[in-house]
Amino acid sequence: MADDDYVYDEASGEWISAADAPKSDSDMDNVEVRDSVGNLLTDGDQVTLIKDLTVKGAGQTLKRGTLIKSIRLTGDAQEIDCKFDGIKGLVLRAEFVRKR
Repeated sequence: MADDDYVYDEASGEWISAADAPKSDSDMDNVEVRDSVGNLLTDGDQVTLIKDLTVKGAGQTLKRGTLIKSIRLTGDAQEIDCKFDGIKGLVLRAEFVRKR
């Protein structure tokens, strides 16, 4: 970056040098997501459920041992985004899954 680059700091309401600017949200997305036994999860991992979960709004229960393929991390240390047949926008808590 050039020395004359400035960014607007919303917290202080002032223009500050880009070199002094706080890190962006994308730099803070390095949150570690761990499953129920402490394994580190990454995008694309396969996980299995460790207990029966009732899915609100879908009217069905996902049984223990169900395989969930190709998870995506959400940036939250406790939530993972999943795809499952018949359920759109499924978000699971990391404490209820185990890495396969």
